[in-house]
Amino acid sequence: MIDARGVNRLVAAAMLGASMLLLVPGEPARAQSGDGIDQGRQLVEVNCGKCHAVGEADASPHEGAPPFRKLSDMFPMDALEEAFSDGRIYSGHPDMPEFIATPEQVDAIIAYIASLQD
Repeated sequence: MIDARGVNRLVAAAMLGASMLLLVPGEPARAQSGDGIDQGRQLVEVNCGKCHAVGEADASPHEGAPPFRKLSDMFPMDALEEAFSDGRIYSGHPDMPEFIATPEQVDAIIAYIASLQD
């Protein structure tokens, strides 16, 4: 059973995912090699960095936005994969829009986030 703190963390994850998925048009899908991780990095830098810390040591510009490198402290990475599996990311947070991503883009983003975890 998930308590209120767990629900808040899941909402934060959904918000994070939503901010990650404002997609860069024309980016080619790539395998989840170094190129896939690099594509994920590019997607989150352009689309998520205004609110979230997306690097190894930066601070989140938006006070309520968790740093990507700390996500595994809040919930398992496979929970993010499951949440993003249909390509739609939604959060009830007023600052977060809903986004749609291709499966390849979701894979690249998840690969990049996973590469940041301690």
